[in-house]
Amino acid sequence: MHDIIQTISSWVWGPWMLLALFGTHVFLTFRLGLVQKLIIFKGIPFTFRRTKGKGEISPFSSLMTSLAATVGTGNLVGVATAIAAGGPGAVFWMWLTGVFGMATKYAESFLSVKYRVEREDGSFQGGAMVVLEHRLGKKGMAIFFALMTVLASFGIGNMVQSNSLAEMAKASFGLSPWITGIVLAILTGVVLLGGIKSIAKACNAVVPSMAIFYFLSCIVLLIIGRETVWDSVVLICTSAFTGQALIGGFAGAGIKEAIRYGVSRGLFSNESGMGSAPIVASAANAPSAYYQGLVSATGTFWDTVVICLMTGVVIVNSGLWTTGLVGAELTSAAFRNFPVLGPYVLTLALALFVFSTILGWYYYGEQALIYLTKGKGVMAFRVAWVVLLIVGAVTSLKTVWSFADIANALMVLPNLYCIWLLSSELAKDTKEASKKEL
Repeated sequence: MHDIIQTISSWVWGPWMLLALFGTHVFLTFRLGLVQKLIIFKGIPFTFRRTKGKGEISPFSSLMTSLAATVGTGNLVGVATAIAAGGPGAVFWMWLTGVFGMATKYAESFLSVKYRVEREDGSFQGGAMVVLEHRLGKKGMAIFFALMTVLASFGIGNMVQSNSLAEMAKASFGLSPWITGIVLAILTGVVLLGGIKSIAKACNAVVPSMAIFYFLSCIVLLIIGRETVWDSVVLICTSAFTGQALIGGFAGAGIKEAIRYGVSRGLFSNESGMGSAPIVASAANAPSAYYQGLVSATGTFWDTVVICLMTGVVIVNSGLWTTGLVGAELTSAAFRNFPVLGPYVLTLALALFVFSTILGWYYYGEQALIYLTKGKGVMAFRVAWVVLLIVGAVTSLKTVWSFADIANALMVLPNLYCIWLLSSELAKDTKEASKKEL
């Protein structure tokens, strides 16, 4: 069964999916008039403004919640995996995926806020499922998207997260996976009792602190290895177009491998085009869809253009990518260069990343469930969510990883369908909104 699921996963995330996603990123970048410049000069300042529109949380809180879901193991382990398979040049292509991906994150969030619906209790429902049903009349496709979101949330947002943390805690400190799972379950359960506002408050506290802590840790490592930093940056840029020959334990990689692994890891990391972040964007009290779209798009900037890039430069600069190490082992080895505290720094960073990802993906799964069941079964979902955190911590999850990848891919398809069909509308609305002062 695992082999079958792994084969399906490899197929759905094959070249055709990477082309569809990256092609959408590039298409929207030019269709929306290089919207990235607005994201940098308007989206980031918008993030910190107080707003009075309809919604349950602030634009800042919606961004922190979506960042909570995206900034995770992909930023630590995924980058190392890309470098180990595609060489240093993979970092360049990962970074470029983030640059173009901001346009898609803007587009999907814009549509989600524009077509969100208000419930009787004053809360909002949004996301590709709502756009598909209420704008395009595709109820069946909307149900399919919501179902895949629920399934993906239990995989990539729950069990694989607790498993990653439990394995690192065991390797670094000999801590029992049971202890890791139980502690994680208790902390998560306490936060979930308060709903979206409680989740947002937790993310507001955790995400900025974890990002700053991790960023500064990378800076320290680069200062330690400052004599070779520039050479590492040059190597990343040149090998992106020339490939990387065999060095030490590194098997060598061509341009094709650098592009493939860099793009795929970048797409996994920032989730642009997957349709997940727009679900929480719909709860924001932003004054317009344009405003929230720009704020949401900054998430891809921080996740991939900044954090993944920092991780990539640290790993390449360490020189350990030439030893044959892969994945978490490579990242862990690179962080051992941090004086005395290396293992603690990485484990703490992963713990914060995992906890925040669990909270963000819980909200996505809950909202998709509410759409499917009209609000029934939420408490059962919460209980299952907490219990499965423990199960994930103590169980081998190779099959769950592959199944979650399939569900993620199947979320992408209906979401891209929305974006492409409504791209002309997006371009027109963006052009008109950009002329107004907000």
